[in-house]
Amino acid sequence: MDPVVLLVAGVAVVLGAAVQGSVGIGLGLLAAPVFALADPTLVPGTILLMTSVMPMLTAWRERRDVDWRGLGFALVGRVPGTAVGVYIVATQPPSTTAIVVAVVVLGAVALSVTAWEARPTPRALLAAGLVSGVGGTATSVGGPPVALLYQRSGGPTLRATMGMYFLIGNVSSVLALAVAGQIAERDVTRAAFLLPFLLAGFLLSGPLRRHVDGSRLRVAVLVVSAASAVLLLVRTLVGG
Repeated sequence: MDPVVLLVAGVAVVLGAAVQGSVGIGLGLLAAPVFALADPTLVPGTILLMTSVMPMLTAWRERRDVDWRGLGFALVGRVPGTAVGVYIVATQPPSTTAIVVAVVVLGAVALSVTAWEARPTPRALLAAGLVSGVGGTATSVGGPPVALLYQRSGGPTLRATMGMYFLIGNVSSVLALAVAGQIAERDVTRAAFLLPFLLAGFLLSGPLRRHVDGSRLRVAVLVVSAASAVLLLVRTLVGG
């Protein structure tokens, strides 16, 4: 990697890992747009590899708080979503899907701050998993649809459940893209170069968790989710 690109991408990974380690989502939000601007070949392969490693750390740290039942429903919904995402990456520009995913996330955020009380019900998790599978595979932004359903849960439950969801879901996306020939050796090499930055961000997230737990957690999830959708729209529209 070009040293300048490595430094820029590394800073984005540190910040994104710190946010995700404390809120439950955020690495893809912060890193994907920066990666796309610094070097478009870093997306989606390298960023998906990075967002597959981070959940191993967060899920292990708070593993006793995983909502396994809810996780199962979200993952069942993600399977067809991943297939659609792979099809989009392999056959056509993902701009239309990116816009749809961003609008869905913004709509869910808007409902959350008005009358809708988001809850991780089986039906909601299936739908969120579907949208997340498409968005995560095709655009590298897949966390908000599921995270919004856990916004009223405790911090450990949200972070641990999202960690396991990202771990299983993103690894499946990586494997599907690899089978489709969309993951190259350079993606693995670049991810390895960026791993120290990821570890640094994860370590920073440890003391940050206590500052966002409680009533602040819901606000943090809504802000991060809305920001991810807006950045996805901007990235898509500016990129044409």
